[in-house]
Order: sequence, then C-alpha cells, then structure tokens
Amino acid sequence: MEIQLAWRLFKRELLQGQLLLIVLAITLAVLSVTGLARVSERLQIAINGQASKFIAADRIINSPVKIDESILAKADELGLRHVSSMQFNSMVFAQDKFQLVTVRAVEEGYPLKGKIELNKKEGGEYSELPRAGHLWFETRLGGLLGYPKRLELGNQEFSLSAEIARLPDAGFNPFASSPVVLMRIEDVASTGVIQPGSRVTYLAQFAGEAEQLAEFETYAKPLLNSSQRWVDVQSGDSPIADAVKRAERFLLLASLLGIALACAAIGIAAQRYCQRHYDVVAMLKTFGASAKQIRILFGVHLLLVTFFGVVLGLIGGFALDGAITAFLPAEIAAYSPPLLRPILLGLATGFISAFMFSAYPLMRLLSIPPLRVLQRQLEGLQLGMWLHLILSLLAMAVLGYLYSKSLPLTLTVVAGVLLLGLLLSVLGFAMIRAGHSIGMKTTNPLQLALAGLRRRAKQNAIQLVGFSSALVLLLTILALRQDLLSEWQNQLPENAPNYFLVNIAPDESEPLGEFLAQNTVKTTDIYPVIRGRLIEINGEKLISAEQEKEGVEGRRGISRELNLTWREELPENNELLEGEFNVNDNDVSVESGVAERLGIKLGDSLTYVIDNQNLTVNVTSIREVHWETLQPNFFMIFTKSSLSSFAHTSMASFYLDEGRSDVVLQIIKQFPTVSIIDVGNMIKQLRQIIDQVSLSLTLVLVLVILASSLVMIAQTEAGMATRQRELAVLRTFGASGWLLRMATGLEFALLGAIAGLLAVIVAEFTLYLLKTQVFELNVYMHWPWWGIAPVCGALIVALLGVWRCRQLLSKSCSELLKSPT
Repeated sequence: MEIQLAWRLFKRELLQGQLLLIVLAITLAVLSVTGLARVSERLQIAINGQASKFIAADRIINSPVKIDESILAKADELGLRHVSSMQFNSMVFAQDKFQLVTVRAVEEGYPLKGKIELNKKEGGEYSELPRAGHLWFETRLGGLLGYPKRLELGNQEFSLSAEIARLPDAGFNPFASSPVVLMRIEDVASTGVIQPGSRVTYLAQFAGEAEQLAEFETYAKPLLNSSQRWVDVQSGDSPIADAVKRAERFLLLASLLGIALACAAIGIAAQRYCQRHYDVVAMLKTFGASAKQIRILFGVHLLLVTFFGVVLGLIGGFALDGAITAFLPAEIAAYSPPLLRPILLGLATGFISAFMFSAYPLMRLLSIPPLRVLQRQLEGLQLGMWLHLILSLLAMAVLGYLYSKSLPLTLTVVAGVLLLGLLLSVLGFAMIRAGHSIGMKTTNPLQLALAGLRRRAKQNAIQLVGFSSALVLLLTILALRQDLLSEWQNQLPENAPNYFLVNIAPDESEPLGEFLAQNTVKTTDIYPVIRGRLIEINGEKLISAEQEKEGVEGRRGISRELNLTWREELPENNELLEGEFNVNDNDVSVESGVAERLGIKLGDSLTYVIDNQNLTVNVTSIREVHWETLQPNFFMIFTKSSLSSFAHTSMASFYLDEGRSDVVLQIIKQFPTVSIIDVGNMIKQLRQIIDQVSLSLTLVLVLVILASSLVMIAQTEAGMATRQRELAVLRTFGASGWLLRMATGLEFALLGAIAGLLAVIVAEFTLYLLKTQVFELNVYMHWPWWGIAPVCGALIVALLGVWRCRQLLSKSCSELLKSPT
C-alpha cells in the first residue's frame, strides 16, 4: 500500500515539476563525478602516455645484472609488450682516431613508445633498427672521428649507416659527454667487449594497459633488489616528472571539488524537498498514518528520485565526456579510460550523497507534528544539526577517497569544507544582522533590500554558504591553474637554452666566449665541473650498495662519483631552504633530495676524494633544485677556494634559432674537443606535453564553473517559497513592481558581494594550504581579487536571483496568493 502511494506521489510531483530540483541536483552530482572522472582519467592517461615517450616505455627495470626471467615471463603472461637492452661504455676506433662512446644495444621492437629521430637520409630508406653489422651514431661522434664510413668496436668492425638526431629515452644529462652509438643486441657477443666483471646496465622496458601495468608492478617490484630500480614517468628520471605529478594532483583536486559542489547541491535540494512536504506529513498523521508507513512512503519516494537522478546523471556524464572528447586533439582523444570505474563512482555518488545528505532533512520531515495543520510555524525536530554535519562530511570523505585514493587530498578538502562552512556561517550571519537598524525603513529599494536581508538572516546565512562555496572553489581552481601554467612557462621560456657545451678546457673558455659573442649568441654562465666521490659524513665512512648487499654494516652512500662545481651566488633555478649559501671558504651547499636520502643536516662535515686527495667541507645550506628547468644543476655546490686547485672542465648552455645551425658546425670545427648536446627536440616535446596539460586544466576549470553555476541556481531556488509569501504581502500593501524588482536585485547583489568578499578570504587561506602542503608552489596574495570577486559575486548572484524571481515579480497579488509554494 505504502509503495503504491509512494509511486503515485512520485508520478504526480514529477509531472507537476516539484521534483525537478532534487532530480536536477542528483543528476548534477552524478553527471559531475562521472563526467569529471571520464575526462580526468582520459587526460591523466593521455598525459602519462605522452610523457612515457621520454622513457620509450610505460615502465622500465634498470639493473646492473641480468633481469630475472620469471619477471619477463610474468610480463608475457599479462600480455605486456617488452624489449630488453644493454648499455655500457667502450672505446671505438676509426683509422688513427679513437673515442669513448656509450653503447646502446637493443632488440627488435625498441622503442615501445616514441620513435628514433634520424638526420636526413642518404642512400635510401632506413630500417626501424640498425641492420646486423651496422651502427647508428650520434651526430657529434662523426665530428670527433672525421665522419668515417666504418669503425671498430672491440673485435668487430661496423658500418656507420645513419646519424641519430635523438633517441626517445636519451634523457637529459649534460654531463654524459660520451656520444651514443646504437646497435642490435645480437651483435654484442661478436665484439667481445662484455667480459666477467664488466660494468653493464641491463634495461627491460614494458608497455601495456593501466590494469596490466598495475598488476605487473605489484608482482615485480618486491622481487627487485637494492641495486635495481623501477622507473616510470614520475620516478624523477623524466624531465617532466614534477609537471605530470602536479597536473594529476590538480585533476584529482578539481574532481574532488566537483564532488563537494555536487554534494552541496543535493543537500540544498533535499532540504527544499522536505520543507515542501511538511504539510503533507502533518496531514497524513492527522488522518491516522503510522510512523512506519510514513517512513516507507518517503523512503521509497527518495529511492525513486535517486534512481531517476542517477540514470540521467550517468547518461549526461558520458554525453559530457563524448562532447569534450570531440574537441580534444587526436593524440589525447585516442586514449580510452576504463569504463567501469566512472559508472561505479557515479552510482556510489548518487546513492551515498542522496541518502547521507538527506538524512537530517528527512528526520525533520518525519518528526513534523500533526498540530502543524493548525499552526504552520511548527517544524518538528529542531536539534541534531551536528548529526547532519557529521553525515555530510562522512559522505564527502567516503566519496572523495573512492575517487582520488589519496587520503591527504581528501582530508584537505574535507577540512577546508568544514572550515568554510563554519567561517561563512558565522561571518555571514553577523554581517547580515549588522543591517538591523537600517532595515526597519523600507521607503526605497536599498532599505527594502536590507530589510529583506535582516528578515531572512538565518536563511540568507545558509545561502551565503552555498554562494561562497561555489565562488571559493572557482577561485581556487582558477588560481591553481594559472600558477601551474605560469611556473611551467617560466621553466621553459621561449628562448630556453637548446644547446649545451661540455668538456670545455680552461684555456678554451675565453676564446669560445669570444666566438659566441662575435656570433651574437647569448650563453648562460660557465660552470666548472669536477668529479669527486663522497666517502665520509661526520667522519663516518660510507658504504656502497654492493657492500650493503654483501652484509657490510655502515652508512649508505652514493655508489658513484658526483659532478661538483663552485659558485659564489645561488643559481637562479635553485631555492634556498635552510642556512646561508657559501659564505666561508670550506662551505658546501647540498641539494635537498640528496640531503634527505643521506641524512645530511646543517653543520655536518662531508669528506670527498678528488684526484686522490681528500677534501673536507661543512654543510651550511640546503637547496631545492628545479631539475625540470633543463638548466645546469648540481647536487653539491662548493666555494671557489675549495675546488679551484683541482683540474676541471667547464660547461655552458645557449639558445640558437633553428636557422642558425651553421654556428654549431663552426664550433665543432674550431673547438673539436668541446662536446655539443642538442636538446631542442626535447624542449619541443616538453612544450607539446605542457600544452596538453594546459588544455586539461582549462577543460576541468570549465566543468567546475558549470557545476558552480548549478549549485548557485539550486541555492537560489531554495528560498523561493519564503520570498513568494513576502512578495504577496508587499503587493497587498501597495508596493510597485519597480520597487520590488529593484529591491530583489539589490538584495541578491548584496548577498553576492558579501559572498565574494568572504570567498576571497577563504580562498586565500585554502590556496596557502594547498600550495604549501600539496603543490609546492610559491605563495602570494591575489590582491585584485579583493575588488573583483565582490563585484563579480554581486553581478552573478543578482542576475541569477532576478532571473529566478522574474515570474514571481510579474504576478499580481491574487496570483501570488493562489500559487502553490
């Protein structure tokens, strides 16, 4: 009986449009989450897919020994594509010249991602890899050896058949001065170069779908020893690791804020829904309906409303994803995210948020006394708001974690929402109550608007929370997007250095500088480079990874020599975190990542071996280095007095237009011992990925703007019943249509202005937390907001309010009294 009545009530109210708000709110929630999930995951997969071209694969295992066959067998079982390769150093000979090179020996199928870029072809097409008995060589090797046709590597002679412009996983290491040669892995044995004890790096590269890679990672990573490394685009080996991580955090944050907006809309709609049924419950109780029957009636009713909202939201979410995908670049649209997760997330969002955010309004509805039939001011349960707050925050936290799988981000958003609600409720209510004395007079539109604000102080304080929440989220997303893009653009300006000069001898620094000046080539500072090994920290000897593996006890160090430099001033792309930079002769500045890994603190003494001599220095500063800037960077920076006595070479970088390649050829001819590294192609690829990230951030911003607008509309709708009764009373006492329209517009404008001002305060605080705790961005005040946000808030809310009240304002007194509320 109750279910049939619930169905009849649902159909009647659906046809009359009374359910439109709550269905729209649930649809908004599911549409926002499903659409944002699909779009965000597509963008995340695309960004990582494009970034994976920097390592020529999705995942890499880097090992000093051959990789266990069981790991490769597991990759085959999961359907992953994989290739193996070797990397080692060796000498090559051509006639009377010789040169140290880095040999990359790869098998068929390399690279899994990206492509090998070759210089112009001569003599026909090239195969995808060098043929047996052939080598492909880096351009600068040709200049060093006089462009021979053949060269010797170990016991084997090879033909030089193609020049490599760039390998996709070449990375960026200006200190790796050895030119690269590429060969087939099958040819390595014939060279006889690899002997027991040879230093070889074995690489296994993998590519596949996200689910396959996740399962493979779970299996393989525990099997790796301390000398083996698991590498992906976020491991730090990629020059855009930080950019990708920040972009993913931004997309997750934007989606979480979308969930918060959707939950706010459902809470507003549920409150309005229950208020409109207070009289219905009172009548049912008057006619003898039991509490159980009423609970079943409205429980089924809410379930039907939720079901329709979820279905419409899922359809809208996928339609939104399809519409946005149609405007995406082909390389992004080609990626397809998993289908099941957005559907499950949409279902969870719809049902969890609908019932958790409706619980308290429904409790108030079910507690309405029968006496309300005679005394309409009775509203039943007046306590328990704390329960509503707990249920709402719990629902938001559960949904946020289900989506992001990030506890810090989820807790940040929940804490921000809680602080926002408390602050806006208190400040908004106080500011509205301040208009008490002015609001007693209603002779003009402004005074009538202030009187309306005071009469509805409690309701307006709640509306301020909704309006301000939408503005806070909008300002937060807008500021983070702009800051991320600005930082990336500053890291890669238009004239960023695209060539690096390394192995500059001390006696060549001056003539090379003069040559570049004569050719109007602007270079960066010249950095001296000295090789040294860290052997002690505070007198405690350090052990290598191999010694640790063999059971030797001691403090873990760095198992290789470091590139050291001296500098009197802090480099531009470094940020001082602690201490003072190189004030005294024996000072050293340490990069923060190395300091954390080795447990180095201010005041520690470090001992290095340089040219078989010990050098002890004191740590007086810790620096953060922006490695992604593609500028010369160092783990350790000394004073000149500490290192100037040691033999050194130098390095510098410069920018050169594409049409001036002749300058590079002149440098090769006049300074044959100086190595030139061309990173122009890498910078182009970086800019392409940053452009894609920019598009991603813009699309997510548009989605959040749409969600914010719908929340504002829902919040405006929530006060229509009270406003209709007041307009009827004012019409009865002779108020003109012009006076009511102006007063209504001014009232909403004042609400919007207050909401804008409070939104700026909370947004600045929220941005401080996010920038310092999540995104690691510079913190600064957005002073223009303090004037723009209140004005924009006033205009937006006033337009929404007048638009929503347009029908009420056009009705006569009798029409207002007869219209249902």
